[in-house]
Amino acid sequence: MPENVEKLSAGSPIVTVEHVSLNYHNEKETLPVLADVSLAAGKDELVAITGPSGCGKSTLLRIIGGLNKATDGKVMILDSQVTGPRSEITMVFQNFVLLPWRTSLENVLFGLSSRKDLTNVEKREKAERALEETGLNGFENVYPGELSGGMKQRVGVARALATDPEVMLMDEPFSSLDDLTAERLRKDIYALLINPSTSVKTVIMVSHNVEEIIELADKAVVLSQRPAHVVGELRIDLPRPRNKKSPEFFAWVDKVYALLS
Repeated sequence: MPENVEKLSAGSPIVTVEHVSLNYHNEKETLPVLADVSLAAGKDELVAITGPSGCGKSTLLRIIGGLNKATDGKVMILDSQVTGPRSEITMVFQNFVLLPWRTSLENVLFGLSSRKDLTNVEKREKAERALEETGLNGFENVYPGELSGGMKQRVGVARALATDPEVMLMDEPFSSLDDLTAERLRKDIYALLINPSTSVKTVIMVSHNVEEIIELADKAVVLSQRPAHVVGELRIDLPRPRNKKSPEFFAWVDKVYALLS
């Protein structure tokens, strides 16, 4: 990072999306996907992006991560523009994206394969520590086919954490899990990410689950139908840990649904 993030105060913008638009072109027409989207994610914040199905949430996340290019606008990390994949940014995907012929440890090590600044011993130490932090001690030599859905996603998070990212992007990370597993994993992952002991300084998560958003997020950004634009931002002012049965919690759920409708 071009600035010392540690010196920033909580809430200071780390990622800013500035007037991002995206159009797809075919032989007959131009298909607008995103229209003038702006948002910010600050230090020690978890920002959730939501919107109708198919509106371009995941596409926006990939633009933030430098995996897709916008037609107009830009994404900044502090004072540096994102023009492609960067070592400070990592992504956790919905469908785990694990290599089935590699063990848990080997999958995490694969995420470190491009790190020329680390020795093989250092890579292994990082991978083992990341697996331990995500509750996978003892499962280093287990293959993905032998793991539950929740454990597979833990491997995905461990692989992301092992790269020492400062920005974590999460694309519907709990949506393919059963409710009980997702509930347990949400609590564990939030405690891990928003923690001074990790390198992660800000998290941007795409989710269609409104209760999940109110449980986890400091701020919710709501997008419209395609072409998606921001219809509202809500700073979720609820103390933690959040009581999912409280009237205050459901009041915030209603506020998000009001923007979605």
